[in-house]
This record gives sequence, structure tokens and C-alpha cells, in this order.
Amino acid sequence: MSDIDAPSLKLSFAGSPDFAADILQVLAERSPHEIQRVYAQPDRPRGRGRKTITGPVKALAARRGIPVLQPATPEELALAHRDDDSDALVVAAYGLLLPPEVLSRPRHGCVNVHASLLPRWRGAAPVARAIQAGDAQTGVSIMLMDAGLDTGKILARRACDLLPDDASASLSPRLARLGSACLLEALAALATGRAKPVEQDSRLATYAKKITKDEAEIDWRETAAQVARNIRAFNPAPVAFATLNGVKLRIWRGEPLTTGVAGRPPGAVLAYTAQGLDVAAKDRPVRILELQAEGKTRQGVRAFYQGRPRLFEPVPGAADAAAATR
Repeated sequence: MSDIDAPSLKLSFAGSPDFAADILQVLAERSPHEIQRVYAQPDRPRGRGRKTITGPVKALAARRGIPVLQPATPEELALAHRDDDSDALVVAAYGLLLPPEVLSRPRHGCVNVHASLLPRWRGAAPVARAIQAGDAQTGVSIMLMDAGLDTGKILARRACDLLPDDASASLSPRLARLGSACLLEALAALATGRAKPVEQDSRLATYAKKITKDEAEIDWRETAAQVARNIRAFNPAPVAFATLNGVKLRIWRGEPLTTGVAGRPPGAVLAYTAQGLDVAAKDRPVRILELQAEGKTRQGVRAFYQGRPRLFEPVPGAADAAAATR
């Protein structure tokens, strides 16, 4: 029996960001299951204008005519879930703790799509933490949720390679596609009674703590490879930033160079050309390739340089290092 031919389940779905919306779309378009309702985070003000923006999951559900509930707390979620008779609650990057009465209500339980190979990177930010750590491989896990933090039994897992230039912005959609396919298999197994949940080995667990804006500030005392990984991990949010020669920048893309820094202190500007803004890290320079000044749009460094060719002057004595990095 194929996943599409499996018996239909009545589902509810809980999620909010693009990662969750991608999974909801596949569920709605490619599965035999009926999505009865969606739980999403409340609309909140965002951006510089503090405009209230509808999240991707809510917007998608509205377009498909699926009822949406937006409880703000676990207590409100418990109340909203009282009349939910779904066979399973599918959860993907929801961001709200599920109280015990919600975890225990669905006949087939609460099924979580988690963007890591559990038990590695339990927690709120598995995609970014895998990039930061320089992992060669990551993936998705379909898990039956319990009261712990991503500690439930595994229904299915799929791995994928982490590419050298992967940022969270590129890796998350790829994991959503992988997770969608894996989720369809897991739901089919639940519907047909073929599911064989497997306990996690907690001795192998690592924790992906939530990312704060403060930690997105670049520490040039780290190695160039680590700085570049951090830049990729924090793209698209909260975006790495630094103040260079008194100018505050959001840094969207950068790469480590292969030459040394000729004794320049971490954070020193070594070269500023149309090829890149080269900054000394602990061991080697980092070449910034895409950046954004305060109040301005995101730009590639060539366009940025053409508009501001004298914005950054290399530190005194950096001529040799600057030449070496071109």
C-alpha cells in the first residue's frame, strides 16, 4: 500500500513559519488526510514599521479554507483543543509548549516534524546550530511527542548532506521538503498500524538553544571558518552584524580566505574593494560578500562599494595583508 492509498486520518496542524507552511502545503495537496483545523501563533508586529503581519501557516490555511485558531499560551491552547477530535496533531516549528491534555488527546498522538537527526540538536534552533557546529550531515526526524523536549520516540528519519555554502535560508526549505515526504510515510504507518516507534538514545543528545539577537554579533576573535558559519547560520534571522570602523552593518554572506592576517588584530579592516570587505578574524581574513547598512537595503558588496567607495579605510599597516587577500 502506498502512502497516498493509506486510510485517511483526521488531522490538526500546529505551526507558524515558512518551514511549517511548506509541510502543511504538502499535507493538503499530496496526502489523503483531512486537515480539520490549524493552530498558529498570534499575529504580532514585526519589522521597522511594527506592522502586524499574518504568518505563513495562517495565510496558507486561510487560502485553503481551513479554520485557524491562534492561542497565545499553553493554557489557551488547551482550551482551544478541548473539542478537537482529530486522530493526530501534526506539529512543525510551532513554538508553543503543548500541555499534557493536548499531548494525550489524539488517538495517534502528536506527531512532530523536527529539523535534525534526533537526538542531535533537540530544541528550538536545530538548523542554525547544525550549521554553526560545522556538521557534515543533518536531516529530519518524525517523532511522537511526549512531555520532554524533543525526547519522544522516532517514527521515521531521513538524512541529507550539509552543503559548504548552506545558510539557514537555503537549508530550511530543503529540510521541509525532506520532512514532508518523511511525514507522509509516518502517517501512513500510523493509519495502517505498521508504525514501529523507536526510543532515542539520550546519551547522544545535544541541545539547540534558541538564538538571541545578541549572539548574532560577530566575534572576530573566533576563527574565520567559525565566523563564516555563524553568518550562514543567522541568515535569514536574526542576521549577523558587526560595527566596522564605526559603521554598523548587517552581514548576510561571507567566506573565509586562505591567507593569514599578517598580525592584524581581530576585527581590523584589511581591504575594501569591489571584490569584498576583508576583515581579520583569529587566524585568517573573512571576506564579506553581501551586507546592509542601517536603514538601507541588502546589497552585494560590489554595488555597496560603488555607492560608498571610501566608507572603510584599512587599518594602518594592513597593506601587506590587504594585498595578500585580493
